[in-house]
Parts: sequence; C-alpha cells; structure tokens
Amino acid sequence: MAVTGLAAVLLAIAVLLVVVSAVQPIARRLEVSETVLLAVVGIVLGGSADLVLRSSYTDLLNGAAETLLDFPLNSEAFLLIFLPALVFQGALAIDVRRLAHETATVLLLAVVAVIVSTATIGLALFPFAGLPLSVCLLLGSIVATTDPSAVAGIFRDIGATSRLTRLVEGEALLNDAAAIAIFSILLAAVTSHHRIEPGGAVLEFLVSFVGAIVMGVLFGRLTLLLITTIGAAPAAEITLTVALPYIVYIVCDEFLGFSGVVATAAAGLTLSVYGPSTFRPQTWRFLEELWQQLVFWAGSLVFVLASMLVPRLLVGMTRWDCVLILIATGAGLLARGAVVFGLLPVLAATRLSPPVPTPFKVTMVWGGLRGAITLALALAVTENEHVSTPVAHFIGIIATGFVLITLFVNGTTLRYLVLFLKLDQLSPIDQALRHQVLGIGLGEVRDRTRDMADELGFSRNVAGGVIGMLDERVAEEEQANTFDTALGDRQRVTLALIVVANKERSILLDLFRIQGLSRPVMETLLRSAEAMVDGARLEGRFGYVRALRRRLRPSLRFRIAQAIHHRFHFDQPLTYCMTERFEMLMISYFVSLSLIRFMRTRMEPTLGSRIGEIVGEVLERQRKLLNEALQTLRLHYHGYSEALESRLLQQVALRLEGEEYDALMSESLISEELHRELHRDVERRRAQLDFRLKFDIKTGIEARMRGLPAFRGLPDGVLHDLSKQMSIHFTSPGERLYRRGRKVRTVYFISAGLAETHYAEHDVRYGAGDVVGAEEALSGEPVRAISRSLQFGHFLTMSARRFRRLVAEHPVILENLDALGRARETSDRSEALLLPAGKGQALAPSDEAIALATASLSDALPASIDGADGRQP
Repeated sequence: MAVTGLAAVLLAIAVLLVVVSAVQPIARRLEVSETVLLAVVGIVLGGSADLVLRSSYTDLLNGAAETLLDFPLNSEAFLLIFLPALVFQGALAIDVRRLAHETATVLLLAVVAVIVSTATIGLALFPFAGLPLSVCLLLGSIVATTDPSAVAGIFRDIGATSRLTRLVEGEALLNDAAAIAIFSILLAAVTSHHRIEPGGAVLEFLVSFVGAIVMGVLFGRLTLLLITTIGAAPAAEITLTVALPYIVYIVCDEFLGFSGVVATAAAGLTLSVYGPSTFRPQTWRFLEELWQQLVFWAGSLVFVLASMLVPRLLVGMTRWDCVLILIATGAGLLARGAVVFGLLPVLAATRLSPPVPTPFKVTMVWGGLRGAITLALALAVTENEHVSTPVAHFIGIIATGFVLITLFVNGTTLRYLVLFLKLDQLSPIDQALRHQVLGIGLGEVRDRTRDMADELGFSRNVAGGVIGMLDERVAEEEQANTFDTALGDRQRVTLALIVVANKERSILLDLFRIQGLSRPVMETLLRSAEAMVDGARLEGRFGYVRALRRRLRPSLRFRIAQAIHHRFHFDQPLTYCMTERFEMLMISYFVSLSLIRFMRTRMEPTLGSRIGEIVGEVLERQRKLLNEALQTLRLHYHGYSEALESRLLQQVALRLEGEEYDALMSESLISEELHRELHRDVERRRAQLDFRLKFDIKTGIEARMRGLPAFRGLPDGVLHDLSKQMSIHFTSPGERLYRRGRKVRTVYFISAGLAETHYAEHDVRYGAGDVVGAEEALSGEPVRAISRSLQFGHFLTMSARRFRRLVAEHPVILENLDALGRARETSDRSEALLLPAGKGQALAPSDEAIALATASLSDALPASIDGADGRQP
C-alpha cells in the first residue's frame, strides 16, 4: 500500500535526515565540504526522481519520486522555516565583543559588497541578456548573498585562523539581510513595471535596517527580562529562545515592514552578549548544543531540498545560458575582489578597522560561495505569477548555474588555497607557547602515568616503555622550545593578562552555577571580565587596568539612586544598589584571591617568574583595593557583611554537597531513589537561603557621628536630631567631590575612606574623622582646588546651608574644625587613616591600591618592561 499525504512527507523528511547523517562522516573521510556533498546528494535525488517518473519500468517508485519532486515547500516556506533559525544560531555563536573590533570590515563585506556585486553583475549581463536592466540587477541581488556554512565548515575542519572564520561568519549575518532587502525592492519594480527611484530605494533600505536592529535588540532584551522573571526553569528559558527568532522575524517582516533577517540577527547578538550572564552556565551550554543540533538539521535539509530543485530550474538551458553564467560568475568575482582589495586598505588607513592581511583577502574573495538562500530566492521569482516566462527562465537558470560553479569550483579548491597560504598555522605566540605548554604538560602526564601504573600493577616492561616514550616527547619539546627567545616580556605579560581575565570569567561562570547569587551582579562581573580580555588583547596592561578600574566605578543606576537619596531622602533605590554593590565587592575579592593562587601555581611555571612578578603586582593591587573597600563597609555594616558571607559559603557548601551525591551515583554507590531523595533535601535547604538579606543603609548613623571629632561637645539630643537629617554618600576611587571655582553645596564628614584636595602649592589628604569643604561652606567663597575621593569611602553629608546654621547654633564645632586643621598641618599627609582608629581597627591606606584606583593610567602600572607595551607613560 502506497504512503500518501502527511505520512509521505514525514517519511521523506526522516529518510533525508538519515541521508544527511551519512553525509557528514563521508565528507570528512573524503576531505570534501559537507555543503558540496549535500548539494551533490540533492541534485542526484532530484534528477533520479525525475528519471523515475519518466521511466515506465519503475512504477513502484513513482510515489516516492512524486513526494520528492512535489515536496510541499515553496520559496516562502524555505525562508520562513529555515532562515530565522540559521540566522539566529549564527548570531548566537558569535563572540560579539571580538567581532565589535571588526564592525567596519563586516559592514563593508555585508552591505557594500552586496550593493557593488548587485550592480556589477547586473551591468555586466545587461548588454548580453536581452532583458531590462532591472531584471539583470534582480539577478545580481539574488547571487550576491554568500553562504557561510560551507566556508566556515572548511575553515573549522582545517583549523584556519579564528579571525578569518569570524570575519566570514560576521559577514554572513547581515549579508543575507542586505541581499534580501535589495531583492525585495527590485522584485517589486520588475513585477509592477515601475522605474526604480534611487533616493527612495536607499531610504527604504536604511529604514528597514535601522528599524530591524532596534526591534531585534528590544525583543532580545524582553526575552532576557522574561527569563530572569521566570527564575530557575531551564525548559521554559530554552523554549523562549526557540520562539524568539520566529516571533521577531515575522513581526518585523510581515507587520512592520522591517528586515526580518536583520531583526533576527540583532536578537541573536543580544542574547550572545547578555546570555552567559543571564542563563545558568549549565542551561547556557545546553542551549548552545540544542541550537547547534537544530541548525545542523535545518541547514542540511534546506541545502538538500534546494539542491533537489536544480534539475527543474535548469530545464531548457541553452549554450548561450552557459555564456551568461560565466559572465555573471566573472563579474561577481571581480566585484568582490574590488571591494576586498580596494576598500579594506582604506578602512585600515583610516583606523576604522584592523588591517586585513593579503592572504586573508585572497581567501575571502575566493570563498564567496553561494548556496541555499540563492536557490530559494531564484525559486521565489520562478513561482511568482507576475513574472513573465522569459524572466523566470533567465533568473532560474543563471542563478542556479552561478551556485553550482561557486560550489563545485570554489568550494572544492578553497581548502587547498587555505593550506597553500598557510592560514591553518598557529600564530607566532601560540607556536612559541605550544612547545612550552607541551613540555610542562607532558612532564606532569609522565609522572601521573608512572603513579597510575604502580597503583594498577602494570608490568615494569610495559610501564617503562610507555614512560620512555613520554620522556622522549618531553625531551623533543624542551629542545624545540623557543618560548624565551620568540616572545618578549611585553608579549608574555599581554598573554598572561589574557589568560588571567579568561580564568576570572571561568571562575565567575562556575560561581554562577550557585543558585541564589544575584543575576545583575554576575552579569556586571562577567561583562567586566570580558572587557578585561578585550582590553588586554588590544592594549596589553593598559587595556587590562583600564577595564579593571571601570569595573570599580559605580554604575549610572547607583549614582542616580545616590542622588535620589541625597535630594529626597528616599532610601530604597540606594539600598537595593548597595546590596548589589556589597555582593559584587565580596565576590570580586574572593575571585582575586583565587586568581593570585592560579597565577602562582599554574601560570608562573609556564611564563616565568619575571612575568609572574609583574602580573602578580597588578593582581595584588586589585586585592588590596577590594580588601580596603570591604573593610570600609564591614566597619559600618558588620552584621550584614557576616550574614552575606555566611550565606555565600552555605550556598557553596550546598553545591559541593550536590556534586558529591552525583559522584556517588556515578560510582553506583547509591541508588537512583536515594540520589533523588538526597537532592530533594539539598533543594529544600537551598530554598531556605533564597531570600533577600535586609540592609539598613542608615544603621548606626548616630553612633558614627559621636565618633567624629567635628561633633565633639554637642549634646546627645542635638546629635540624635541631626542624625535624622544626615545623608550617606558612598564614594568610589577617583570620584570628584568639588570642582575648582564652584561654590560648596555639600559638606562631607569622612566616616571611613580617604580624600585629597589638590592646591597649586601642595596637596592635603583627609582621612577618617576629617571634614571636607567646611571652610568654603562657612566662607561662601568658591572652591580654590579640586577635591576627590581616593578610596571606596563612607561619608556623611550635610547641605552647606544646614551646616552654617549648625555652626552658628553650636560654636564648639568651629573650635573642633580648627583643631582638626592644626592637626593636619603638623602631621604627614600620608598618616591619614582609611578607617577610624580605636578598637584595633585603624588601617593605613595602601598607596599601591590608591595608585591603581586614582593615578593616571601609566602611573598605575608596574615598572615598565620592554617599552611598557610600546607606549610611553
């Protein structure tokens, strides 16, 4: 009995998936691109089905052949079903921060190259095609879109440099969008027989692009907001990401008139940037694996199904069509070469993007393969009832022939071109590091193998033979090791800082697995860690330290909350921001300790003690700064600090407990039932910790005022009433308190922290117990010098008007201020204390930490080596 209807379609899809699964290993064995082999399979299937229907000897196979040839997927279904998934996963897999440095290059390849290719191919065909220019340009837009899957697959298989792969994948994100946008404008002109207005077309193109980017980012952020609202529900979170590309694509494309492809790409890039800090790490890993699998199915099926249409599209092909195909192919190659070799040097000369080496340019020109999207767009023209038969014949044959030439000529030779240009080789830094790492790593492997052989009772001959081979490899690597001579100190410091920043990101992601940690805090820390990676990669120590200092500054939200607290005495926003700030500082401090240990135990043996000393100095300054910031807060919020630290440690313990039960289960020491019961118990105790700790921002203000020398001698009742009117100001390193020439509106009483005023002839440092701005507030004169905070501090503030009234009512304050001034004049300015003295809590400021936080960038770095990253202080 013949299978028909929906069952036949599903059976055909299942059989195609079986074929696709066989293609991948065969392609690897033959060292052929999977895309090329899929195209061959699709063409063979389409041609075979056509022959079956024409033959009278294969009637039994007619049902299967009809199902393949009359597959219920038209061009619109191709684009709606497959394109959103392919674009979204491509954006999701891209390292946006690294791609951001290539923005100009990617836009050039994705937009300018498409426009130039469309125009060049259309103008080249116009004299020979015998059709209107608009039709020739329409064909140019169809074949202008490149297929990244074939190129990127080849690059990954042979280990091509990551920058080349990143450029190709970045180009593909917007390449389809640009081509489809131009295609839509030209198709409308061809079907309506209207002339193209260049000004209107450009405006429509720009509106479509900009509007799509805005909507894509908006939908992406809304999805992330929903995910944070849902809580720990991995299945629901992943489901939202599956729905997102189709929602944003259809809404923009069908309702708003924007580019659905650009909107989908923008949504995917938004999730790529914020996803790792929003999803739990295990959920994010599963999400990436799920999308890779979905795109493998979608990409393979769309290519096989599109390739099956090739025999049908080539029906009626003539010799003159072959000539037109060659003209279009040559024009496309010439246009891409002109853009890559002509405009990329201009971008590099104007410093809009990093220079692109010539071997990269050659590969990018030759790697402009066309694929399934081109065939789908050609099919859309042939299916359009408003397109005449000669135009449909021209578009279908020339576009299909163009795809076949790029696949079977460029696609089969691209691998050898990359190998010939030696783009599969490691960078000089990685090549030098390879021998160093292998020498150290193999030595550890040898020692562990020897111990394992003794423990498991391997014979001496076998163990000796294996260990002897490892000894030979260690000796070879040590002999070939050129690490000390190939890399200078500057390069090794840069390499070390990149490793440190990546390690910090890894530690943070590991911590993020602990349920109960604040998502906004982890998002902030992860973003700053990635900024440190980029900073170190681009500017060495300068970039790393700049990103580190940027992390320590309060956010815009924190500054707004503090202004609301000062002006309106509304504490809730600042309280919420302070809980996040407290947690961020505490986690950063714990991570800094872990990084110092990592640097000493793992990195120093690889990079050398000299580099370890330099990098260790930067990390130690960071630790001191964070330690002093935490001590400042612990002094005033000791109870909250202990509660937060205790909860963090309990959450770590619960996670370790869960991992221990998983290990027992994997070793079959406990049953599944007991394993589930133990995990339920862990979850119950974790739920008991899932509450927000209470943080009272005004805790102990009256007690702190009693400890300030400026308020000595005031009656208790006055202090009590005054404490209700005081505000709290949390300072950050380098924060400016007063500007020269401005009148003082706020007087600062330093409860903990450091400040400094820079006069022309000298500097005055203020520590715990001092008052900043009192003299100017009383005199009413403009400030003569700049004042700034040197450390994280805890200041009590009062308006200048209220301070003048208080001094008038209680002259003893003026006497206290005079005494403080005389004490500062007779003491060394470096004797100012970060925390108030008494009860063993006095703490002198760390000049090293202050330098890292407030000095000019060059002064905040360790002693210069090899030209200090090539820049002068």
